[in-house]
Amino acid sequence: MRSTFMANENNIERKWFVVDAEGQTLGRLASEVATILRGKHKPTYTPHVDTGDHVIIINAEKIALTGKKHTDKMYYRHSNHPSGLKSRTAGVMREQYPEQMLETTIKGMLPKGSLGRQMGKKLHVYRGPEHKHQAQQPEVYELRG
Repeated sequence: MRSTFMANENNIERKWFVVDAEGQTLGRLASEVATILRGKHKPTYTPHVDTGDHVIIINAEKIALTGKKHTDKMYYRHSNHPSGLKSRTAGVMREQYPEQMLETTIKGMLPKGSLGRQMGKKLHVYRGPEHKHQAQQPEVYELRG
C-alpha cells in the first residue's frame, strides 16, 4: 500500500526565478507569481507547507494596467489613527511606488496568516532591470500567455 506524499522542510527543493514585468498585465503576472510562491506548480505541492520557490521581479515600473485603472483603481492604507485613511490611484502607485504596488497585489493572492507571510518573504521586486541575487543563479521564468 502506498502512502500519500507529504512535503516537509527536509525534502523541499527551492529554486530562484527571474520574471520580467515589462509589458505584462498586473493581475495576470501577479496570479502566476503567487502560484510559484505557493508551490502549486510542483507535483510535491502540500497545502499546509510552504513548498514554493523564490521569485525576483525586475522592471516593475514597466507593468501594464488595462482600461481606466490608472485613474479609477485606488490603493488604501490606514495609519491606525483617527481619520488616518490614505489613498492613492494606481497611476500614482505605478509612477512612484511600483515595487509596493506589485507586492500588495501578489501578497493579496497568498493565504492569510503565518504561512502566507512566510510565502510573501520569498518575493523580491525591483524597479529596474538590475537585482542583487546573482549569487543564487536564478532561472528566467517565461510567463504563460
